[in-house]
Formats: sequence, structure tokens, C-alpha cells
Amino acid sequence: MKLSLRAGAIAALACIVCAGFAPRQAAADGDDTPLTNIVALASQRLELAEPVARWKWANHKPITDAPREAALLADVEKSASAAGVDPAFARAFFQDQIDASKQVQNALFDAWQKTRPPEGAPPDLATSTRPQLDRITQSMIAGLARVQGMRDAPDCPSRVARSIANWKALTRYGATGSSALATALGHVCSTGGVGAVG
Repeated sequence: MKLSLRAGAIAALACIVCAGFAPRQAAADGDDTPLTNIVALASQRLELAEPVARWKWANHKPITDAPREAALLADVEKSASAAGVDPAFARAFFQDQIDASKQVQNALFDAWQKTRPPEGAPPDLATSTRPQLDRITQSMIAGLARVQGMRDAPDCPSRVARSIANWKALTRYGATGSSALATALGHVCSTGGVGAVG
């Protein structure tokens, strides 16, 4: 269930992220680096769903925190506008991140209820996990600026699907992880959804 990265995948993520932020404007020109970067960041964010779930479980908190989610989306719209990203695009994308994270958290809660709860104290949400989420959020907004010009391309969904497949070759995902990653990337393309690899 855990979305563990294989040995070497973190190094690959670092290379992809660095490449994704090279000072070059992305376009619908066949270069999928910006898409792969967004896939990698979404995957990295999903990794943090487990410590979030562990903290909520240990502190008897619900998975859904509507006020915090609303605040995040409002902040994202402001940051996106400042970065030249369509705020509506950013809001839809981050709503998908929230939904994907909750998808993983619900699956974890369900598993813990049926088997046994996680052992040990969870990482502190305020001082450990949320700062990591904040850093990923800023990287994602920069990443969205690079994929924005690719969203309307007719082959965008299949290119996203190919980028996901390439990323999965470096990482291991169970069924829940794969489904959550598809959820997280559902609004990268203007048409919505993730296409099949042709």
C-alpha cells in the first residue's frame, strides 16, 4: 500500500525536477520533460499521504479538513496568478491533489481498521509534514507554468499517460497508488483525464 520509491528513484526525481525547471519555455513540441516533472511531483506529494494519515489516525482526526482545504486552494490561486498560471487551472489541479491524497488516506484507514494500526509515533504534521507539502506546492506551481502551454494539445492526455508509465517504471505502485496518481493528474490536460498510451 505504501508508495515507496525504489532505490535510485529519488535521484531520478531530483534530475527530473532540475530538468523541469530549466530556463526554457515549454511548448507542445514533443518534449515531455515538463509533464514528467509534474508526474514526479504528484508522486512525491502522494508519498506524504501516509504520514498525514498516520498523524490523523493517532490524533483521532477526520481525513477531510474542509477549512484547511479551502485555505490551500485560495492560497494556490493567489500564488498561481503571481506566477503567470491560470488560477482556475491551478485550483482544479490542486483539488485533484487533495482528492488523491484523501484517496490514499482512506485506503490506509480502511486497512488499519481491518488489520492493525500503524506502530510508532507519526511525524509531527505541523513541523515536519506540512512544511514538505508547502515546498512541493511551490514546485508544483512552477511546474504548472511549464505545462500550461501543453494543455490544449490533442495528444496531451496520451503524453501524460506515457509520462506516468515512465515514472512507474522507476517506482512501485499498488492498485491504490496507481489510481491515486491518475486522480492527481486528472486536470493537467484541458480535456481532463489521462489518456491511454498509444
